Amino acid sequence: MSCLKDSGIWELFIPGIYAGDVYKYSVKNSNGNIVYKSDPYGNFFEIRPKNATIIYDTDDYKWTDVIWMRKREDADIYNAPLNIYELHLGSWMKCENGRYLTYRELAGRLVEYIKYMGYTHVEFLPVMEQPFDGSWGYQVTGYFAPTSRYGKPGDFKYLVDMLHKNDIGVILDWVPAHFPKDSHGLAYFDGALYMNIMTIYVVNTLSGVQMYLTMKEMKLRTFLSLTYFFG
Repeated sequence: MSCLKDSGIWELFIPGIYAGDVYKYSVKNSNGNIVYKSDPYGNFFEIRPKNATIIYDTDDYKWTDVIWMRKREDADIYNAPLNIYELHLGSWMKCENGRYLTYRELAGRLVEYIKYMGYTHVEFLPVMEQPFDGSWGYQVTGYFAPTSRYGKPGDFKYLVDMLHKNDIGVILDWVPAHFPKDSHGLAYFDGALYMNIMTIYVVNTLSGVQMYLTMKEMKLRTFLSLTYFFG
């Protein structure tokens, strides 16, 4: 890979890569050790405990919620009724054998429940890729990818699409503050606590060690801004 002058941005072009191919970055740190990192900008990841990034065609789904999107543009959001149902996709409902429901399986059940209860919106606890089920999504490793626990990114789009078509708005929890210490993620990405792309400090939590972001670096602020607008 080559660095673009003093920007801290690295680039590499590899021909002959296709959707479904799996990859990681091999990073040699200042101590001479090589670590393997998932792509922080990846759109799809292997199912835990694997954690490599999977190349994915993000144009694989054709949206059908055009009517709802137009209505949203004209809506009087400050005076319209608002009733939000918050849920965690992995614990809201499961199969009898304990398996997680897929995004597509959740769609029909969730639409029926939300309409019956009279909610106007659903708010999903973080759906971004994360390594630990018990975190409920608050230890993110893939900021640009819905977790593969419940299906592919296209399946998540289907879930949102079905909610919109039934006049149900969707709110996504956003986690810009912290991330886990898992070696394949953002922690020590270039081998140091003070890294080219972020500054972090470490605290102990009940679920393990969390690393928290600070906003000193413009590159970090840009990265987090992109995650917000991507969602």
